[in-house]
Amino acid sequence: MMAKADSEQKLYTRMRLWEFPDQYIVEPTNGSSGSCLAISREDGSMKLIDELQQSNSVQVPKIRTIFGVIGMLKLLAGSYLLVITERECVGSYLGHPIFKVSSLKILPCDHSLKNSTAEQKKMEGEFSSLINVAERASGLFFSYDTNLTLSTQRLHDLGDESKLLPLWRQADPRFLWNNYMLEVLIDNKLDPYLLPVIQGNILISVIFSFWQWLQNSNRFQYFQAAIGKYTIDVTLIARRCTRRTGTRMWRRGADSDGYVANFVESEQIVQLNGYTASFVQVRGSIPLLWEQIVDLTYKPKFEIVRLDEAPRVAERHFLDLRKRYGSVLAVDLVNQHGSEGRLSEKFASAMQYIVSDDVRYLHFDFHRICGHVHFERLSILYDQIVDFLTKNRYLLLNEKGEKVEEQLGVVRTNCIDCLDRTNVTQSMIGRNMLECQLRRLGVFGGDETIISHPNFDENFKIMWANHGDDISIQYSGTPALKGDFVRCGQRTVQGILKDGWNALMRYYLNNFRDGTKQDAIDLLQGHYIVSVNRDMTPPSQKGGLEAIASIRLALSLVFTGFFFATMSLRQVGTDVRHLLFAVMWAALSLVIATFVRANGRIFCNRPRLHQPRR
Repeated sequence: MMAKADSEQKLYTRMRLWEFPDQYIVEPTNGSSGSCLAISREDGSMKLIDELQQSNSVQVPKIRTIFGVIGMLKLLAGSYLLVITERECVGSYLGHPIFKVSSLKILPCDHSLKNSTAEQKKMEGEFSSLINVAERASGLFFSYDTNLTLSTQRLHDLGDESKLLPLWRQADPRFLWNNYMLEVLIDNKLDPYLLPVIQGNILISVIFSFWQWLQNSNRFQYFQAAIGKYTIDVTLIARRCTRRTGTRMWRRGADSDGYVANFVESEQIVQLNGYTASFVQVRGSIPLLWEQIVDLTYKPKFEIVRLDEAPRVAERHFLDLRKRYGSVLAVDLVNQHGSEGRLSEKFASAMQYIVSDDVRYLHFDFHRICGHVHFERLSILYDQIVDFLTKNRYLLLNEKGEKVEEQLGVVRTNCIDCLDRTNVTQSMIGRNMLECQLRRLGVFGGDETIISHPNFDENFKIMWANHGDDISIQYSGTPALKGDFVRCGQRTVQGILKDGWNALMRYYLNNFRDGTKQDAIDLLQGHYIVSVNRDMTPPSQKGGLEAIASIRLALSLVFTGFFFATMSLRQVGTDVRHLLFAVMWAALSLVIATFVRANGRIFCNRPRLHQPRR
């Protein structure tokens, strides 16, 4: 029914990795008679060999089992091979096993480094420390049999010729996490080793069963008047786009090509008695050229870059969405007033040139209408978009794999981060669409809802809450805020306290950790390519005030000054001169604090490798 790799193009599912002093050898061990892959530890060059060669070394090679080759990353003097050392089967997608990457290993091929200069060795060491972030990358999923980068509808619509192609050639490059790292393997025509990996989230709900008598089920002849026991599989998939990927504060808005930060395609799939229903939503940052550079304040100001280009950038973004998804309804959830309001106003102005029969724009001030606890008021939003959802439908395949319904459009939701408010809203839309699908399949009666089945309702809430948490962790470093409403159906004191803690963690990560993480992401995704001919500055090299700026040192001096000021004040009774000392120490602390406040940006951890093209 769905696209599946041809038998001649089957990927190797289990391999044995031999670590010899001069080379790595990857040997297929899943019953395949395919050739082994030899990788030089000198320069990373690859070749296929028919059998293992005898090593001249007396050293016993280290042997480990691996489950896939993610790719090769070339730095200044060496290359680095990324392999999957542990995997976890998380369920099935349209009948095919899906695996989550539990552990990665980076294998250096850098023996040629010994011939490099001291400066090159230093730079290579700093770059290689950045790619070690890959071993801690979260939310990586893959399948040996089907293409996870494509939605169910796009998989179904693949032509016969495309279905015979290797999985990597079928893949949507937007969602192929290891797209850049596969290039070396592609150049060497190593199709059985080319494993597509996505970053995002795949959640398969606990199978829910219930008894239900059907009335008026004549829409599908397959169903009878009385159906015994239903089992419903609900799957939720997030596919993160790699075009403008990164961390929360260092990747905002759009680039000049219209690709936006934190663009995620969420697909909700229902399988029941051979029928498959799918509904796709997307989220993404406001498609303007804007940024929010960290400067130690809790909420840095928004800065719109080249405002005159806003309509063109937004037009490119929505043109791409229309080409891929059909009609588009843009739901903007940001505040109508304050700094968010000014950004939303520019977005609305740009949309005036784009709105048409196929593109709609709707502003819904989430915080003003729902506040921090009344999220049930999202029903107001649903009433405003239900006509779009009804008109553009969802994908429905019958038990023969034939298309009965087709999704003709997509809802695009955004807030500022496209995390917390967005996830609450998308879960509401997903809930209503799932109810529509179950009514269409004859499972629900006309007025029946998910909430009338407590176990099903609980599983649905948990699935969407986990979905939001995983997307948020990948972008901001913390779970989503407002997750207690998605998970429990209401705001709780514990949830509000947890939100406070996560907000503080976001502040810390944004200001003092995410710059380095952004550099690592840019290296892994090929947004920054290391070259010996490139005029480069080592990642750790800083200039001017930034070379001496240290938030730890500054805070130490401030607290030290106030400590001595306090101690001097206690001695004023014995010697009035201590009052002068107290004033001097306090003044020193205030001067340092004022300087840090005025120059907050240089005290923050900033990316140093790549500045996206605006």
